[in-house]
Amino acid sequence: QVQLVESGGGLVQAGGSLRLSCAASGRTFSRYSMGWFRQAPGNEREFVATISRTGGSTYYADSVRGRFTISRDNAKNTVSLQMNSLKPEDTAVYYCAAQSGGLRLEVRSLNYDYWGQGTQVTVSS
Repeated sequence: QVQLVESGGGLVQAGGSLRLSCAASGRTFSRYSMGWFRQAPGNEREFVATISRTGGSTYYADSVRGRFTISRDNAKNTVSLQMNSLKPEDTAVYYCAAQSGGLRLEVRSLNYDYWGQGTQVTVSS
């Protein structure tokens, strides 16, 4: 199994920035597409961003496009989410996820195979 551990969450004022990181175990990290999802209390889990195995392709939810940037460093087995211009509606637990297959960038959470424990992001107004 792939172990994923998120870090970097915290409290930030609206308009501020945070950078989330996800550390993955294993020597086959580059074989996985990676994604970020988020879930607020009482809400459904929603897609945030995804990145291809080589990092050459990315895709974002409309709600974060232009504000968030996903990246990966396969040499370090990490994937990051740079979050700028944060809004209160960005408040959620953010999860890192790994997808072992597929030919296209995946936005459906059910098609991801491994998940981290989540890290809390709170944006104050």
